[in-house]
Amino acid sequence: MRRAFKILALFVAAVVVVVLLLLSPAAYVETFCHADPQADSYSPLIRDPAMRREEANTFLTYPEWHIVYAYDGLAEVLKTGDEYRFDYLASVKDFWKADCALTAIADRHGGADTQTRMMVATIGVSFTLEMGLKAAYEETLGRLTAYWRGDQKTPQDSIARDMAIDYAAFLRQTPWYKYPFQPQIDKLWAAPVDEPVRGWERRLALGGEWKAKIAYAGMIADAVAATGEAKLTIFSVVSGMSAEALSAMPDVRVLSESANGILIETPRYDRFTHILSDIAKAGGNVREIAGNDQIMVSLTAPASDQAPPPGELIARFPRAGFDSDRLLVLVRITDLAQLLRDRPIADPGIEHIFDF
Repeated sequence: MRRAFKILALFVAAVVVVVLLLLSPAAYVETFCHADPQADSYSPLIRDPAMRREEANTFLTYPEWHIVYAYDGLAEVLKTGDEYRFDYLASVKDFWKADCALTAIADRHGGADTQTRMMVATIGVSFTLEMGLKAAYEETLGRLTAYWRGDQKTPQDSIARDMAIDYAAFLRQTPWYKYPFQPQIDKLWAAPVDEPVRGWERRLALGGEWKAKIAYAGMIADAVAATGEAKLTIFSVVSGMSAEALSAMPDVRVLSESANGILIETPRYDRFTHILSDIAKAGGNVREIAGNDQIMVSLTAPASDQAPPPGELIARFPRAGFDSDRLLVLVRITDLAQLLRDRPIADPGIEHIFDF
């Protein structure tokens, strides 16, 4: 009995240590990364409160996008290598580094409510746990089976690569819990096993991971159904174009026209970035987005390019899986169209505009 209690005590202690390690970055951010608010005299052009969003949200949407970029990096690695070559821990470190910088600047712009801060912390802890587990597995057993296999990838490796590319693209516009994991599991098991050790290991490891995500996705979907989904459209004021020209653009709905400009409604997320680029290329200018006059943009640049970016640099760090850096920059919305005309949505160039 004494031995059983000792084993149980060691297990409980280990669980406590893991939980503390997972929570410590979030605790650090909440303790050391806040800042004082700054006065804002801006008077919104959009008068309807239902069409406006808090300016701090442009910074607080980034944590979810960091996860998108992590899978982008993993997909890039899998094009030529294996999972163990991806730097999981660096991706986690940069998540919390960005969260600290963004928490401070979000506070300057009005800050976040407790519910939003809890959501960001939950995302960060979940991401840390997921990346930690993947690192522990892929850098040990996954690495061994890859070495056993040799340079020639198995059909299961190819399916994992294609799934990572598809998943990263899917996340740019749609929540992860809506991704169809089961067809990917079916592909894993339908593909022939050319090399038994690696083939079966990939079937079991990836199939198990994706099954777990299906179960977790179901819980998330139920929670979202109970609380309601995030708004999927956003409102902007545009000038320099006619209402007819804007209406002709895909996914742009013209609502009204005034001396301040034309009020439009568009989809959010990745599609929003491309719509704004199309407007800028057509000669339009963006005057306001969701009642705000500043917005965060991410740029990519070679690590050797240390030229000052446009706007205020918030954070800069290496992109996991790529040979370049990501820069988070705060710009005035009235400067956005010119920025989009000067820099392409490409790598290097503009990566994303973080709506509110």
